[in-house]
Amino acid sequence: MKTAVIYWSGTGNTEAMAKAIAEAAGAELFQVSEFSGSVTDYDAIAFGCSAMGDEVLEEGEFEPFFAACEGALSGKRVALFGSYGWGDGAWMRDWTDRVKADGADLIADGLIINEMPDADGLAQCAALGKALASA
Repeated sequence: MKTAVIYWSGTGNTEAMAKAIAEAAGAELFQVSEFSGSVTDYDAIAFGCSAMGDEVLEEGEFEPFFAACEGALSGKRVALFGSYGWGDGAWMRDWTDRVKADGADLIADGLIINEMPDADGLAQCAALGKALASA
């Protein structure tokens, strides 16, 4: 199974999550600005983005990228993750609803971690990566 982890990180917190997920999944790892392929080339994809502003996805790079991918998510195994510093996770709940409406096979609830992931948070990321990669 071909797997990708595609993320945006402003402070490095979501990047640390992405690396742990990709390693556990045996996935290709991409910052959103470096991804030049197509999500249709992958069987499973983990998307990661920090909460920004009023608990929304980052609007300059990630939101336009993700919106362009949504038409290709039906039937794909998808995981969502990201870090936050405030709020209660509304951005992840909204994002999860979008992915479900896109027809994706969401493998778990979106994984959110407050600030930099600690050892327990990295273990949660690894578990998500393993779940994403299991057929």
